[in-house]
Amino acid sequence: MAGPGSAGEPRLRALLRWLLVLAQAGAAGAAGSVRLAGGLTLGGLFPVHARGAAGRACGPLKKEQGVHRLEAMLYALDRVNADPELLPGVRLGARLLDTCSRDTYALEQALSFVQALIRRRGDGDEGAVRCPGGVPPLRSAPPERVVAVVGASASSVSIMVANVLRLFAIPQISYASTAPELSDSTRYDFFSRVVPPDSYQAQAMVDIVRALGWNYVSTLASEGNYGESGVEAFVQISREAGGVCIAQSIKIPREPKPGEFNKVIKRLMETPNARGIIIFANEDDIRRVLEAARQANLTGHFLWVGSDSWGAKTSPILNLEDVAVGAITILPKRASIDGFDQYFMTRSLENNRRNIWFAEFWEENFNCKLTSSGTQSDDSTRKCTGEERIGRDSTYEQEGKVQFVIDAVYAIAHALHSMHQALCPGLTGLCPAMETTDGRVLLQYIRAVRFNGSAGTPVMFNENGDAPGRYDIFQYQAANGSAGSGGYQAVGQWAETLRLDVEALLWSGELREVPRSQCSLPCGPGERKKMVKGVPCCWHCEPCDGYRFQVDEFTCEACPGDMRPTRNHTGCRPTPVVRLTWSSPWAAPPLLLAVLGSVATTTVVATFVRHNNTPIVRASGRELSYVLLTGIFLIYAITFLMVAEPGAAVCAARRLFLGLGTTLSYSALLTKTNRIYRIFEQGKRSVTPPPFISPTSQLAITFSLTSVQVVGVMAWLGAQPPHSVIDYEEQRTVDPEQARGVLKCDMSDLSLIGCLGYSLLLMVTCTVYAIKARGVPETFNEAKPIGFTMYTTCIIWLAFVPIFFGTAQSAEKIYIQTTTLTVSLSLSASVSLGMLYVPKTYVILFHPEQNVQKRKRSLKATSTVAAPPKGEDTEAPK
Repeated sequence: MAGPGSAGEPRLRALLRWLLVLAQAGAAGAAGSVRLAGGLTLGGLFPVHARGAAGRACGPLKKEQGVHRLEAMLYALDRVNADPELLPGVRLGARLLDTCSRDTYALEQALSFVQALIRRRGDGDEGAVRCPGGVPPLRSAPPERVVAVVGASASSVSIMVANVLRLFAIPQISYASTAPELSDSTRYDFFSRVVPPDSYQAQAMVDIVRALGWNYVSTLASEGNYGESGVEAFVQISREAGGVCIAQSIKIPREPKPGEFNKVIKRLMETPNARGIIIFANEDDIRRVLEAARQANLTGHFLWVGSDSWGAKTSPILNLEDVAVGAITILPKRASIDGFDQYFMTRSLENNRRNIWFAEFWEENFNCKLTSSGTQSDDSTRKCTGEERIGRDSTYEQEGKVQFVIDAVYAIAHALHSMHQALCPGLTGLCPAMETTDGRVLLQYIRAVRFNGSAGTPVMFNENGDAPGRYDIFQYQAANGSAGSGGYQAVGQWAETLRLDVEALLWSGELREVPRSQCSLPCGPGERKKMVKGVPCCWHCEPCDGYRFQVDEFTCEACPGDMRPTRNHTGCRPTPVVRLTWSSPWAAPPLLLAVLGSVATTTVVATFVRHNNTPIVRASGRELSYVLLTGIFLIYAITFLMVAEPGAAVCAARRLFLGLGTTLSYSALLTKTNRIYRIFEQGKRSVTPPPFISPTSQLAITFSLTSVQVVGVMAWLGAQPPHSVIDYEEQRTVDPEQARGVLKCDMSDLSLIGCLGYSLLLMVTCTVYAIKARGVPETFNEAKPIGFTMYTTCIIWLAFVPIFFGTAQSAEKIYIQTTTLTVSLSLSASVSLGMLYVPKTYVILFHPEQNVQKRKRSLKATSTVAAPPKGEDTEAPK
């Protein structure tokens, strides 16, 4: 304390004078209190009455929360004082006050606890203390000194009282206040509690929400420390834990206006997917919320998760059971105290006169009226006989906080016992060191206590004065539920970790499956979450379409080029590889033509070889005919190479023979057509034969033309060695299920046409000569067949080009293009074979009489033409 003359002394004296006046006023207003004499006095604060209305301080009696709890403290004091092992020789007294469930009223009452301290601090300056009007205070017996206080119930009341008690170093232990704010040891350093704070409760509720798979909930709180602090703790813990989002946080006003709860339900329905409602509210607010939900025809929609203010109480849901079905509530772990039941059920008007509110409880409990001072009872209410018995003539169920009231009294008793052993070793009764109990020292002993409480569970405090968090979890189930008889059913417990029996849960409609309370439904396989900005629990499901697959819940990525997604797009799988096989329907027509053509060509060659010196064979130009037939055979043979499985050897053979057969054929035809044309043109001008018309010259010209193709292919093979490739783009369809990789040679469409380009050039040139030679005499009987052959061949290849390139984007490209190419080649070879050699073969085989030399006619038109080379005739038999 500041020394004399210091600036702080006048202010301290003024504060003491003011508190003394308030204390005296509080004492006058606290005439209604329960007093027990004892060497050490404990204070008690209980909500015996509800909050008053219309300007009244107190309202109706609260039987369970008020009288049960107050009687629990009296019961605990009786047991402590009867225990010879606990505080031997020391009797604990009490002064129990009614808070009327109002913080300001409770503060006025609690000031009576500090009267003795104020008077002691004010001694020596009595003249400075004056009542209003300057009248000195009345002399009265010094008030008993309260060493510790049990209470209060509501957190708002405990906060108000704690702010005063800490000024006088009076320890306080609450049996029901759970606001997290009271864990602040810098502001409420003398406050302790035997119930866990709402921060534990909020953690338990977050764990329940997550265990049920909910991630989108709303909160509902009654205005005040309990509701607002509880919701704030829930929101903070859920944010830190992640995975739970708050759709709405709604606060119920302390004095709700008419229609306020209908507005609350309407606001909750603005986010209908948030079916889970976390509710920290008083009993009256809980009941009115349930009523509003029923009026809105939303029974079964909301999934309530109630705090310990709901607990396992019947009053909030009375006649509203259908709306409350499925509600999950939590309550600090407790047990019914059998000893208290026996004590309370034997209380009567005769043996319980120390409780000044017991007569009022008697009237309320038995619905009767006591008469006193000659006052007559109402006609409508029966007269109490005094013979009524609790539990026999009225329903009785032990209030949930009775256990904690008893534990609070015993915690103070054990702390005083330890303090007595330390300050009064070996002595019975109070010693001088204990007569002026130091609250700071007692607080240290309180924080150090550890004993098994009335329910057999350990009672202890942490550095903030909080008890460990232990909760029972209940669910209110319908009375006709298949799981049992209905009502509140224990479904789990929480003690730092959650143990919830999900299989025991029964929801509205007797459903076992946990209802959803999610902003967005889980995305299916192959869908990614596209988050809604600012709401981490809300998303849109976006399919991983096309060739994308789901990497994780937020990402889609494209499969590698050689793979396609699985059917549900959750991964990638190898793309099937296809090729034109021997058994494919697409290969049947080309192979049939090739086989028939090869057989026909072989037949013609064999016929020509066997009849090599006959006039028809000689007249057809044997050497070039064999070259031409070889080319035709190679054209048919290329079909087998195009169907064969691609490999280095097959691809090399395709490059070489794809153009070789056509080049060889058209080189021979061009040479033959050119020879006929030159002979005819030369015969018009001179009798001298044109050069290079002998068989040797014709072969040299043919092989020279063919060598261009061969040299070009060899250069290509050397510059770019052939190999097979799998083309995954050729059949990469819109539907991944239809995608295929195509095994083929490393030849593009252009390179394939390049192989045939030189042949096509020879074909066009040959056609030009065929057109020029169309007017030759009939003696040169091959001119016209060659012309018809070239015209038909040109038509075939003109049809081939648009078909080949027009199907470049088709899913069946590999089949269509290969079939088109091979069929076109076989048809062009068949035209040459059919027009040039089939008629000759037919005559040789079936009309051999026509295969003889005819006498030369003496025609003027042919007399000037040079004789054909040795070994050939100018005309064949007709």
